[in-house]
Amino acid sequence: MMDEAQSQGTLDVAIHRLDRALAQIELRLDALVEKAQSPSGGLFEDDRAKLAAELDAARSRERELEIAGALASQALGRAIADIRTALGEEV
Repeated sequence: MMDEAQSQGTLDVAIHRLDRALAQIELRLDALVEKAQSPSGGLFEDDRAKLAAELDAARSRERELEIAGALASQALGRAIADIRTALGEEV
């Protein structure tokens, strides 16, 4: 009988702890939802701004790579022409 009462007490403590943990999770979740839905400075705005900055950087890098590729292609074309000239082929 004593073991059963002790087990019930342990179970009650565990249930109480679980209820408190769930309440804390709900509070934190509510705060995050409120922040995400706020018109200024919300989580989605932060993410959107970060993604926009990353996209701008990627586009800039893409332009730089396109220019570098075009310059490399021109240099390669000139090198091929020089080699053909050196070998006596018509350019």
